[in-house]
Amino acid sequence: MGSPIRVLHAVVNMNRGGAETLLMNLYRNIDRTKIQFDFLTCKEGVFDNEIQSLGGKVHRIPYITDVGHLGYTKALNHFFSSNKEYTIVHSHMDKMSGLVLKVAKEHNVPTRIAHSHNTSSEGNSIAKLYKWYIGKAILTSATHYMACSEMAAKWLFKDKIHQAQILKNGIEPEGFKFSSLNRERIRGEFGIKNSDYVIGHIGRFNEQKNHNFLLDVFAKIAKVDKNAYLLLVGDGILREQLKKKAISLKLENKVIFTGIRSDIPNLLQGMDLFAFPSLHEGLPVTLIEAQSAGVPCLISDVITEEVDLGLGLVEYFPIKKHHPWVDAIITKMSTSTNRVMDSSKVLSDKGYNIKNTASWTEGFYSAI
Repeated sequence: MGSPIRVLHAVVNMNRGGAETLLMNLYRNIDRTKIQFDFLTCKEGVFDNEIQSLGGKVHRIPYITDVGHLGYTKALNHFFSSNKEYTIVHSHMDKMSGLVLKVAKEHNVPTRIAHSHNTSSEGNSIAKLYKWYIGKAILTSATHYMACSEMAAKWLFKDKIHQAQILKNGIEPEGFKFSSLNRERIRGEFGIKNSDYVIGHIGRFNEQKNHNFLLDVFAKIAKVDKNAYLLLVGDGILREQLKKKAISLKLENKVIFTGIRSDIPNLLQGMDLFAFPSLHEGLPVTLIEAQSAGVPCLISDVITEEVDLGLGLVEYFPIKKHHPWVDAIITKMSTSTNRVMDSSKVLSDKGYNIKNTASWTEGFYSAI
């Protein structure tokens, strides 16, 4: 047997975001004797060591926020000049994929995949204008289009949406089956009693995830029920600001900042409700994971209906007012939910079993 096909994935870093989690789920489940993943990154990531242990390479170049447009373009040119072995570049940088794939095209990389994981750009108006300009190069530089949802495809690929392949954010469902032992262990770690009510959120601390709104909602709930806790999993630029807000709301003993964690299935076992008031999303893998764990999910109405697995666990709410969220959560707190369920068949039927996704991805890379 010859050497495996090496696919270069372009990301900012390999931390625990939605796109990165999907990539690692795929990487662990593909046949690495046939397909091997390498990563073009700009910053250190928590998955770097695991990638290398699986046989992958982690390349690093400076990012645009550190060296500017010309510096980043120069770094991309130098990389592709020095690494001519790659025949497939798969970029997960949304609008910024335009610049990555444009340079890859100039260096005659034959297969250039743009993958949309979102429905809006982040940053201020100047940053969004720049990304809009850079993003225009996607339609002239990509040879293939992928997205996590129809909404994400429409946002990035416009009138070429009919050419986009939807690659669902698959997970390993067996890891999310309910375990009362894990539930007790997680609650014990944070000093939470079994009778307490835990509202959870998993995501980066940035504007998109709308943690400020969630803290305001929780402040109203905490006044009604002294046994309510808010478990915030993740890290990001707004973490310290949000900690200060929790203190100003006198919630420092009720809001738990866990930091970045690798035991997401166990953390979900410890939650009674998953709240997700994002301002925009592609198709969040955390919502697939939460439903797989049997956790009721209250989510913003800007998130695609494609995320609902049909298990009766997802409810949509607007993010203009707090009171619908508060009322819904208080109602949930007074009703019990039977968490003993196996969602494996539903996940497979809906296309979210990572083993099926990995098998399809192997075939796709091999065919092109």
